[in-house]
Amino acid sequence: MNDTPAALPPGSTIGILGSGQLGRMLAIAAAQLGYRCHIYAPVTGPANDVAAAFTRGAYDDAAALGAFASVVDVVTYEFENVTADALADLADRVAVRPSIAALVTAQDRVAEKRFVEQLGGRPAPWAPVADRDALDAAIAQVGTPAVLKTTRFGYDGKGQARIATPEDADAAWEAIGGGPAVLEAFVDFTHEFSILLVRGLDGETTSYAPPHNVHHDGILATSTLPAPPEVAAQWTEAAALAGRVAEALDHVGVLAIEFFVGADGPVFNEMAPRVHNSGHWTIEGAETSQFENHIRAICGLPLGPTVLTGTSVEMLNLIGDDAAGAARFLSVPGAHVHLYGKHESRPGRKMGHVTRVIR
Repeated sequence: MNDTPAALPPGSTIGILGSGQLGRMLAIAAAQLGYRCHIYAPVTGPANDVAAAFTRGAYDDAAALGAFASVVDVVTYEFENVTADALADLADRVAVRPSIAALVTAQDRVAEKRFVEQLGGRPAPWAPVADRDALDAAIAQVGTPAVLKTTRFGYDGKGQARIATPEDADAAWEAIGGGPAVLEAFVDFTHEFSILLVRGLDGETTSYAPPHNVHHDGILATSTLPAPPEVAAQWTEAAALAGRVAEALDHVGVLAIEFFVGADGPVFNEMAPRVHNSGHWTIEGAETSQFENHIRAICGLPLGPTVLTGTSVEMLNLIGDDAAGAARFLSVPGAHVHLYGKHESRPGRKMGHVTRVIR
C-alpha cells in the first residue's frame, strides 16, 4: 500500500515564508506548473511582485499564521531563520515541507555540526563557545587561525570574526555581539563546492552536478560547471553524505550543503534546507531548475532531470551597484539576466545574477 499523499493539483496554493529573491524564483517556478503562491513575511520584498497574495505578519504572530494556514495547501520556506515554534504551529494546520527537523538542525551551528558528525561527515575542527571564558578554552583546543561564528542568524559573512592569534579574542567576541558561538579552525582547502540534492515526497532523490563556488568577502561571487577535477574527485563522497542527511531528516525539497575540498576528502561547511544561491545556475543551466524541482517535491510531483543543458555554465552574482550595469550582459551570447527588483542597492546586497550557458 502506498502511503504517499496525493500530488497537489494545479490551482492549489503554496504558502512561502519569506519575501526575498528565493521566494520570488520559487513563485515563478510554481506559476509555470499552475500553482498560486501566497507570501507570508513581516515586510514586502521581491517575491511580492510575482505572487498572487501576501500576508504581512511577524513569524511569531499566531493569529496571522493561523489565517495564513487556512488559505494555503502546503507551506515551504525560503530561508532558515524562521522560528521552529512558528513552523510547529503551522504544521498543526497544514503540511510544512521541508520538515521542521531540517530547519531546527540547520539554524543552529552546534546542532548542525554534531548531527553531520554522527552521519560520518567531516566538519573542520571546532568547539562550542558559550561565553567569553569558553572562547579561550576553544582557542586552546582548536588553535589559530580560526573563525568565530554566531550559532544562529549568520549568513553571507555576517556574524563572523577572524582570530589570527589568541590576542584577537576580545575583539572577535565583541564583533559578533558576545553571544553563543562556535570556533572553527581555518581549513586548508583548494576549492569550494556545493551539493544540491532534491528529495521527493515519496523518498525519491536526485542531485545536480556540483558547482565550483568562489566567494568574495564571505559572499558567493560565481558558481561554475563543470567543476575542476579536484571537486569531481570528492563529488561521490559529498553526495553520499547529503543523501544520508536528507534521509535522516525526512527532508522534502531542495537541500544544499557547502563543502571545502580538503586533503583527506570533502570538509563539511554548512547546510541549508532550501533552494540556494549556488543553484541559481540551474534555471537555464539544467533541464529542471532547483526552483521547479523544489516545487515538484513539496507538491508530490515526480522530480525532473538535472543534467546540464550545455557544455559549461557560469553564474555570476550581481552585488550592490553591479546590477546597474546588468544591461551589458544582454548582448552576450548564452547569457541570461535575472534582476530581483530590489528598490535599494547596498554594498554586499544581492541584487541579481547572470547565468551564461555555453552549448
